[in-house]
Amino acid sequence: MDKFRRNEVEASVEDFDRVIQLAPSMKPYMWQRGLSLYYLGKFTEGAEQFRIDVAVNPNDTEESIWTFLCEAQLVGPEQARKQFLEVGRDSRPVMRAAYECFKTGQPPEKIMAQVTDNGGHDTFYGLLYVGLWHEAEGDKAEAEKAITAAVATPYARLSGDYMASLARVHCLRRGWAVAGAAGAGKA
Repeated sequence: MDKFRRNEVEASVEDFDRVIQLAPSMKPYMWQRGLSLYYLGKFTEGAEQFRIDVAVNPNDTEESIWTFLCEAQLVGPEQARKQFLEVGRDSRPVMRAAYECFKTGQPPEKIMAQVTDNGGHDTFYGLLYVGLWHEAEGDKAEAEKAITAAVATPYARLSGDYMASLARVHCLRRGWAVAGAAGAGKA
């Protein structure tokens, strides 16, 4: 996980694979591996990782969305929606809205409508998933706008949340300017 946070994505997959080799029963719980696979463009393997995770955690909204993100890269967003993983109801309004937007293809304004803080958890997650939605739909400019804004939130800068690191890695991998990216790793 530390290697991923430093944008050493290839090395992170090697480490995750080593864990699975030593303890195969851990594979369903390696959602971080799925994220690393996504950033390496290994979408088939990433989708498989997320589907395995949802099989053991059937209420995992984010893994359902990440399955879609991988599969959208392979077969396009419309086909990926036809095979969208159903999961239980997320207790977080922002993530419930994100799930519905990804599943239905509705524009992501509904996600930000659920934000109730100012630069906190909801703002960060809302912006991240709005950006990911736009990227899946092929709108790179809107994706960049939203995800770089997510990285700039106080939550992203201060929380230590793995997904805040993911947002920074996302920007670095795409060559987008990242505010406060010192120590975020090489581009």
